[in-house]
Amino acid sequence: MQRVPAVFACALALFFAGLGLLSAPAALAQTSAAADPTQLWQNDLLQWRAQRERELATPDGWLTLIGLEWLQPGVNSVGAAPDNRIRIHAQAPDHIGLFTASGQTVQLLAPAGGFPPGLTIAGQPAREGPLTVDDLKPSPIAWNGLTLLVLRRGDRFALRIKDANSPTRTSFHGLNWFLPDPRLLVEAQWIPFTPPHIEKIPTVIGTTLNLPAPGLARFQLNGQTLTLEPVLEDPSGKVLFFILRDPTSKTTTYQAARFLRTPLPDNGLAHPGTLYLDFNRLENPPCAYTAYATCPLPPDQNRLPVPIEAGEKRYAP
Repeated sequence: MQRVPAVFACALALFFAGLGLLSAPAALAQTSAAADPTQLWQNDLLQWRAQRERELATPDGWLTLIGLEWLQPGVNSVGAAPDNRIRIHAQAPDHIGLFTASGQTVQLLAPAGGFPPGLTIAGQPAREGPLTVDDLKPSPIAWNGLTLLVLRRGDRFALRIKDANSPTRTSFHGLNWFLPDPRLLVEAQWIPFTPPHIEKIPTVIGTTLNLPAPGLARFQLNGQTLTLEPVLEDPSGKVLFFILRDPTSKTTTYQAARFLRTPLPDNGLAHPGTLYLDFNRLENPPCAYTAYATCPLPPDQNRLPVPIEAGEKRYAP
């Protein structure tokens, strides 16, 4: 394991505090007292990686995704029976419901004979009515390990289908990572946009996401000055979302992109300041595990010329 120079002890402490792991004073005290501040950083990183694997393998994680179907305007019958417009190829009721798309609204109506016993919407017994299609808090429709979500994609609606017993989940054997390298925890200068703007982020299915872009992170890596532009997944959130690609995508990492999430800069988004990019926390997008995800792609300014051999490697099922 590479050792971090002593000057990085304070940076590590502030990084931990930004992640919410410790208060700033406690982080400084704990890091200063540590004989090797690198060990604290590495222990936290390994815990984060283990937690990521656990989350992927949960009964509603990305490994359970078995379908992505587009809803047509009007009535879309869904279930396992062949007469449905959207047929589910997993253990499911013959007829789950009628997803009715009209304008900006999707309603769930009961099939002939009523909803299947045990069907729930947001944890409550299924009832007819409109569904929440917001990406942050969609209405989950669940039945015996099966989960359905309606999401807005551009001017269309997609039905995401998850199965807790999918082969991808039941055969999951862990992720592949580069060895931890504290040299790839880098200090970056935060340069706010005045005013912030909306960045158009392309996706793998050809749609575009319009996400707030508050500024730039400028940093040094391998003797080069580089910049990355993050966006905000949740405008009211406390996390910067970086979508990037580097030359390792041709060899050892996922081809389309990798993601990095960091705490906000020390002086907030609107003022110049400092933040820390830990490339050891680079992770694959959901598209690395399933063909049915709708992942964002990196904007041109986030296609780095320098290889970053850190974080998550390609997934090998």
